[in-house]
Amino acid sequence: MKKILALLLAVVMLTVVLAACAEEGGAGTDAPATDDNGAAVSEGGVINVWSFTNEIPNAIQRFIDLNPDFPYTINVTEIGTDGGGYQDALTLALTAGGADAPDIFTAESAFVLMYSQGDMSSFALPYTELFGRDVGPMISAAQIAPYIVDVGTRPSDNEVVALAFQHTGSAFIYRYSLAQQIWGDGSPEYVGQRVGPGWNQFLQAAQEAYDEGIAILPGEGDAWMSIRNVDVPWVVDGYLTLDAGRAQFLDVGYQLFNNDYTLKVESWSDGWFGAMSGEGTDRPVLGLLGPAWLINYVLADNAGDTYGDWRITMPPEGFSWGGTWVFANAQGNEAVRGGVATLLEWITLDTTDDGFQYQFGSGTLIPGATTKDAIASAVVMDRVDGTLEILGGQDMLEIFIPAGEGASGSGFGPHDETINSRFEDWAMQYFLGEVSRQEAIDGFKQTILDELGIPSR
Repeated sequence: MKKILALLLAVVMLTVVLAACAEEGGAGTDAPATDDNGAAVSEGGVINVWSFTNEIPNAIQRFIDLNPDFPYTINVTEIGTDGGGYQDALTLALTAGGADAPDIFTAESAFVLMYSQGDMSSFALPYTELFGRDVGPMISAAQIAPYIVDVGTRPSDNEVVALAFQHTGSAFIYRYSLAQQIWGDGSPEYVGQRVGPGWNQFLQAAQEAYDEGIAILPGEGDAWMSIRNVDVPWVVDGYLTLDAGRAQFLDVGYQLFNNDYTLKVESWSDGWFGAMSGEGTDRPVLGLLGPAWLINYVLADNAGDTYGDWRITMPPEGFSWGGTWVFANAQGNEAVRGGVATLLEWITLDTTDDGFQYQFGSGTLIPGATTKDAIASAVVMDRVDGTLEILGGQDMLEIFIPAGEGASGSGFGPHDETINSRFEDWAMQYFLGEVSRQEAIDGFKQTILDELGIPSR
């Protein structure tokens, strides 16, 4: 047993020596290191990366392509979020620790608070500690959108523990030709005045669209994506809190549904995708509510003959939808922390033309690809050409930058994914006439108590 322990200690010491040598540009041995499967391991060691999409793994691979001397091997674990699969597996992996524990992990807006501010936040390493210098001036210099910083800040010590690379402040995405038909003017400036600010103005626009045989949105759920993004969390001091801003969905959604202002299709359904092209619908749809990724990764693939007819303008209320925050594991392998810091700084705070955000935003990250996106840093966005063919040559960033200023991160909470879904379910029962407005509220509160154990006031 003593010989085995001595051997294990020697292996650990050799790993640390190799990592140190790699950081100094030296080599610790002439023979290449291998992992348990016999695959070659770079001198700096193995960085375990966990993600629910391929965006961050692809970004890291791009960094390695551009920096072939990066002395680390990347081990990727990618698990989808369906049924909470990623969250469950990530929580187990972080808790179990060991050599296979994540060194870098990502979390989406629906569950990010669990890791940045909730029960799992102890695993989040402060960026200041990771980088070895105060991250505040770096965030200010990059002009990261405030809601991104708010979501990634741990209240217990006011430390930034995660940042997003993508800007998901959202806009009203609409058909230019249909706006011309309704109002005689399809310009973003004019349409923005017709659909907002405020939901009363939006409902007036919905009536005007209806009079022309046009639905303003595919479904009521599209409005919910915006309305649910308020400043007050669902849970305050341990109690479920139905803020007036969220409660207004019961009224706005009711009018949208019962006045036939929408096609009454669910988000991500075949009917929702069909509304983008107008194929298979009984009437055309004026617009959608959402961020840049909705345009570039969803609408662009489903627009059909409407491609090029779309424009964007300010939404009725500022909101964000989605986003991916990037973490370093406080209990990860300290021997690879230098590599983790290099990657996270490049992804979240590098504002140069060689940084991830500029390449991601300008569509040059992947050779041969052209898809552009909105990014977290306003400094970078100011230099990116945001013109899109699907928008008829409109620069999307001229809208998304100010739209993002209206987005808030203070209303996020660790149970948002479940609570948002249950509230929408009960609201729909009200819209259908199956329950009264008050019965919908009472039923929703009881559901949250039964499922999450959270009482209401």
